Amino acid sequence: MRHGKKVNHLGRKTAHRKAMLANMACSLIEHKRINTTVAKAKALKQFIEPLITKAKTENNQTTEKGTHNRRIVFKNLRDKYAVSELFGGVAEKVGERPGGYTRIIKLGNRLGDNADMALIELVDYNEIYSVGKSKEKAKKSTRRSRSKKAAAPAVEAETKTDDSEE
Repeated sequence: MRHGKKVNHLGRKTAHRKAMLANMACSLIEHKRINTTVAKAKALKQFIEPLITKAKTENNQTTEKGTHNRRIVFKNLRDKYAVSELFGGVAEKVGERPGGYTRIIKLGNRLGDNADMALIELVDYNEIYSVGKSKEKAKKSTRRSRSKKAAAPAVEAETKTDDSEE
């Protein structure tokens, strides 16, 4: 039974797991998308989303609260460049979003060991999904042609002009 067990240990000791998640989070912040296994992607999602929320709310808080949030995020990430990128570009981009900053897309199985692979990405940095979405509905088109009565006189007029030229 799995009662009360919220952390996926990923087959690693605590220190190794925290270091791995911190490194994966830094890579995700730097590259905006990474390929990994599905289990690691789900664990990374739980790890990074609260950090993004802290970075997002830093802009709205006073200076003391902002410094506190930076220190908490730095404690988890341990990379000052990733922290500055998170509080700079990423926080501005996700400022309007109420949550759900990452997306996991399953890719299939890895060739070597048949592990389930996934792509985890920051939602607001994907241009493919955001370009196609527009709030206006597309104009409906039908498969049938226009009225046949309007098309018929035009065809007859063309044939009459061709006969008169000869």
